[in-house]
Amino acid sequence: MTLTAAVMTGAARSQPPTGDAGFLGILMLDTRFPRPPGDIGHPDTFDVPTRRHVVHGAWPAKVVQSAKSLRAARLLPAFLGAVQALQRDGALAITTSCGFLVLLQRELQAAAQVPVVTSSLLQLPGLLAGQPHVGVLTISASQLGAEHLLAAGVPPERLGDVIVQGVDPAGEFVTAILGNRETMDSRQAGADVVAAAVALKRRAPSLQAMVLECTNMPPYRQAIEAATGLKTWALTDDPRLTQPWR
Repeated sequence: MTLTAAVMTGAARSQPPTGDAGFLGILMLDTRFPRPPGDIGHPDTFDVPTRRHVVHGAWPAKVVQSAKSLRAARLLPAFLGAVQALQRDGALAITTSCGFLVLLQRELQAAAQVPVVTSSLLQLPGLLAGQPHVGVLTISASQLGAEHLLAAGVPPERLGDVIVQGVDPAGEFVTAILGNRETMDSRQAGADVVAAAVALKRRAPSLQAMVLECTNMPPYRQAIEAATGLKTWALTDDPRLTQPWR
């Protein structure tokens, strides 16, 4: 089933928050691919007020990179400006739409007085504290490296305990997102993600948990858990993103 971005994001229902309760600010990459329910960019994903701020020029293929390449893209000033704008407008917490932005966690948090949670990878240290190994399902295993895990707070001596698995780079999920296409076959994209999760489980049968690096993976979370029996962790699980409203 191929759907367009406008249908899958529910864009017509997305409205700026009102009232004095503040909002969760979401730093969005400059994208046009579909975002089904559960995706960080879909308006119904969070049950707190949200406001999305698009960082123009931050295309997926430009951000899903090694630390060296991301720094060379000179995107940090744009993200810093977006963080400051969201905070000025009333954000009580700020997150992003790409787990690879964990590389900018330190700088973005330093620019804000509210919690900034750039990536689901930030949950790895807590998970590793209680488990011998933790899996990471990522949109690009070839680009996700030790520098991303270290930026997330993984102790150097535990890097080998993080088992990273990527999704087929030639499949629908990756080509639609990194290619920033306006349409995506949601069933095939889901099948791609589930197949990668199964491959990860096969590589490390003793795994108990899997972190979904990519914020576009949670729409397929139920299918992943059913196919692998693993507990999944996504950016939306980080309590700092909803704590101000509790």
